[in-house]
Amino acid sequence: MKRLGGWLLIALALGGAGSCGDGGSGPVAGVLTVSLATPNAGADGAILFSVSGPQALSSVTAGPGLRVFAQPLSTLTRFAVTGTLTNGAVVTIGVADTRNVAQYRATVQAVAAPDFQLRSLAGYSLTVSQ
Repeated sequence: MKRLGGWLLIALALGGAGSCGDGGSGPVAGVLTVSLATPNAGADGAILFSVSGPQALSSVTAGPGLRVFAQPLSTLTRFAVTGTLTNGAVVTIGVADTRNVAQYRATVQAVAAPDFQLRSLAGYSLTVSQ
C-alpha cells in the first residue's frame, strides 16, 4: 500500500510539473511587415501613414533604400517614409505578440511624388503581415 501511495505521489508531482509551463500560449514577440500597394510603383517619393494596434510598437525599420521618420512609438503611431516607393515592404514593426497580426491596421494618409506634389489616394493601400 505504501508503495502504491509513493508511486501515486510521484505521478502527481510529474503531472503537475508538466502542467506548469505555458504550453506556448504566451506572447510571441517579433516583427510584422507593413507593405504598400501603389498604382505608381517607382514614381512615388514619400508616404505618410499610421499604424494602430492593441499594444505599443517596440521598433520600426525602413525597407531597403527607404528612410523612416516616426512619432514616439505607441498604440497609434504616424510614420513618414521617403525614397523611391514600390509595391512591397515599406517598414517592419516590432510588436509584443505577432499572433495578434490581424489587430494591426495601417492607414495611408498622404502620398507625394518625388517633386512633392500630393497624389490622390485612390489605388493605394497598406497591409500588415508576418
